[in-house]
Amino acid sequence: MKIVSRNEELLRDALSRIPQSSSRTSLSSSNKLIRFEDISAAAFKIQCGVQKTPCMYSRLSKQYGMDIYLKKEFLQYTGSVKERGVLYLLTSLPQDQQRKGVIVASDSNFSMAVAYHASELRIPVFVIMSTSTSPARVKMCREYGAMVISYGTTAKDSQTHARRLAQENAYLYLEEEDSAVYLSGLGTVGLEVYEQVPKLDAVIFPAGGHCGLLAGSAAALKHLNPRISVIGVESESFPVLQQSLKAGHPIEDQACSNHHFYGDVSGLCFGSNSLQLTGKLVDKVVAVREEDILISMLRLLEYERATVDAEGAIGLAALVAGKLPELKGKRVAIVICSGNLELHLLQQCIARAVTLDNRVCRFSLVLSDSPGDISKLLEILAREEARVLDIKQEHTFVTSELFTVEVTCTVETRDKIHTAQLRNALLERYPTAAWTER
Repeated sequence: MKIVSRNEELLRDALSRIPQSSSRTSLSSSNKLIRFEDISAAAFKIQCGVQKTPCMYSRLSKQYGMDIYLKKEFLQYTGSVKERGVLYLLTSLPQDQQRKGVIVASDSNFSMAVAYHASELRIPVFVIMSTSTSPARVKMCREYGAMVISYGTTAKDSQTHARRLAQENAYLYLEEEDSAVYLSGLGTVGLEVYEQVPKLDAVIFPAGGHCGLLAGSAAALKHLNPRISVIGVESESFPVLQQSLKAGHPIEDQACSNHHFYGDVSGLCFGSNSLQLTGKLVDKVVAVREEDILISMLRLLEYERATVDAEGAIGLAALVAGKLPELKGKRVAIVICSGNLELHLLQQCIARAVTLDNRVCRFSLVLSDSPGDISKLLEILAREEARVLDIKQEHTFVTSELFTVEVTCTVETRDKIHTAQLRNALLERYPTAAWTER
């Protein structure tokens, strides 16, 4: 039975203005109406291949003054929500193409999802990665079952090589785009959130250039309840979606970062389907600073034991930054969509986040060169319940009077208030103490 609603008319109107030409060489971008039935069909077809992830009440609710529910898509097998769209895309391929195989060229979450699900479906899968790709990513992709080929020093080299191999061997070259099939698969997140959290007021999604999750889920949510606010969040450093919406077309010349910290948050706007749906159905798009994303990662790690990347943390970052005051007292779901952050980068992010959160501070002061003075300093720190992370003494280059030592301490505190209390206590005893501002 066909389901027709006012929201379906909005979808038809949004897609009617999409240009029919496309530069994509992998799959022809299908600009047909994305109907609620399409998303429901996708949910049925992929239900045995992806996790129905929990959407749980968060302990962060009290801190931000609203009922927060976290949709934990980072619990998917490859750590990313992209599995939903990829699995539906692969199962929708003709059988002869499934026998021939598919090929991708990147180390993104999309490629990881293709590697895993194509292998599970017994579709031959090849992944072309540049020689600069981290060994951990290469290893993981091989463990998923893909044939990984290292080629070229840049992503563009890998893509060119993948296209050539696709032509020569009849593989289907896949790259992330906003075909109706892919968007329908991603839109199943919206269905699940609506089912799992009754009486929702708003749902927050990551945005950026790759806004397929936002667009597809908005289509589902607005069909089910037009009063639910759908909000997208992107980085202030790369406001790709906001600029594309303002221009009325995807921005192709936007300078983007190659830093793995940002992932798809900083990607180019990849299609008109997603852009038109976002412009028509999404209520608000906000941008947040890198500092807010880092603190959001820290909050999720501490309160939820969730290790996520920038794309996964950016939704919560909008609340950390105070960008959505209208949601106070409301029931809000946040999609935590990705948890693929390399270990060395995770360590840097958390170290930086605790400093930004005013929980690590550093100060220097000059003491007489005797064990007694150092002991007194440590007694003050113990009394103020500050944990010493590092302490260094400098004798040689001290410019003050003889037989003195410059002591530099790095300490951990509970929060900003505790840091202020410690600073006052030290200045009372050591008026010349110098604090290193972050």
